[in-house]
Amino acid sequence: MKNNLLNMVEKRKIGINCGVPSFCSANKIVIEAIMEQAKRFDDIVLIEATANQVNQYGGYMDMTSEDFRDYVYKIADRINFDKSKIVLGGDHLGPLTWCDEPEKDAMSKAKVLVRQCVLAGYTKVHLDTSMKLGDDPIDKPLSVEKIAERGAILYKECEKAYNDLLKTNPNAVHPVYIIGSEVPIPGGTQEDEGLKVTTPEDFENTILTYKKIFKKHGLDGAWEHIIGIVVQPGVEFGNNELHIYNRLDAIKLCDTLKKYPDIVFEGHSTDYQPPIKLKEMVEDGIAILKVGPALTFAVREALFALSYMEKELISDANKRANFIETLEEVMLEDDHNWVKHYHGSEQDKKIARKYSFSDRSRYYFSLPKVVAAQEKLFNNFKNVSIPLGMLHQYMPLQYIKVRDGKLKSDAYELTKDAVVSIVEDYNYAVKHNYMISGVFIK
Repeated sequence: MKNNLLNMVEKRKIGINCGVPSFCSANKIVIEAIMEQAKRFDDIVLIEATANQVNQYGGYMDMTSEDFRDYVYKIADRINFDKSKIVLGGDHLGPLTWCDEPEKDAMSKAKVLVRQCVLAGYTKVHLDTSMKLGDDPIDKPLSVEKIAERGAILYKECEKAYNDLLKTNPNAVHPVYIIGSEVPIPGGTQEDEGLKVTTPEDFENTILTYKKIFKKHGLDGAWEHIIGIVVQPGVEFGNNELHIYNRLDAIKLCDTLKKYPDIVFEGHSTDYQPPIKLKEMVEDGIAILKVGPALTFAVREALFALSYMEKELISDANKRANFIETLEEVMLEDDHNWVKHYHGSEQDKKIARKYSFSDRSRYYFSLPKVVAAQEKLFNNFKNVSIPLGMLHQYMPLQYIKVRDGKLKSDAYELTKDAVVSIVEDYNYAVKHNYMISGVFIK
């Protein structure tokens, strides 16, 4: 069977402006919202798991590649979404999680990870070997040759796994691959690090180096399956910083891409970009738009809004879910997911735990205390009605849909619709002539 992402590349080659959002999230509300939006248009959905999130040791989600696949499929079954329209991807697949270990050990574990992803049916594989490993020299940058060499090793492992998969599933879809040496840090920057757009020279050097190294490994045919390269087009976010896309800054880079019609750019950290800027990125060849923290930021924002309304509507403090307080409590009990990312005074860190664009709170949403508080919050709203004026105050976008009879005033549905607002931005960017309500054009 043909990989759905190849269709996108072929459409672009004949002049049809299109792209695909890559949703990097394991949050149930997020995934359900994405799939329900896709049902409206009979779309495919691309959902990716990151190497530190899901791996052979469980990652921070305590899931293997198979576990994550089954988790996503279970959500699809619950809402009757066609699983054949789900493209599973692996993000930053490589030695990222084990970069403190020597090359031999880190790459050995990376080979296991990519193999498990392919065997589990992941059909988009981002091979990321851009990080230094434990025994790499610390006094000079990692060469593109070394990055490509490690990428070739992992590519061969993926292809071996695919051939093994064909033995049990002759109709298995061949994976497509994303490569590249200028890969942003997963989850956004920690500081304003002086972002620089990839130069045309660096982009072409990456392409030529990968081709040389892959040829050395007998992998000339790999370029039938390599569809994208990660570059830095000038977009990024930090805790309180946004780098908005400026196509003039990226014009030379994007013009150079025209020499390679079988390749698109993959843009990482596109979270929080205005819809018109996302659309410009797709028009300029950045056709794969990765988004993650903005999705769970929207969930967190909605749950906070509900919590503020809960305080207004439920007078008995003992009956409230106290979601905001519970989230703060669990983040203070275990700080390892945010302590290296949030800095400044205690007040600065408290504000960041709630409102940082990097949204480190998402790492705590699957913990039992947080899940229980979220469910209690939703249940509490089954017994009260939200006044329209109050909804306008705390959830103005959802208010418009409730007012117009397009959305139920139900706590779960209101939360899910907060994610829909983000998904709509990406639909607007990647679909030809797609129109969304003016309230979303920000």
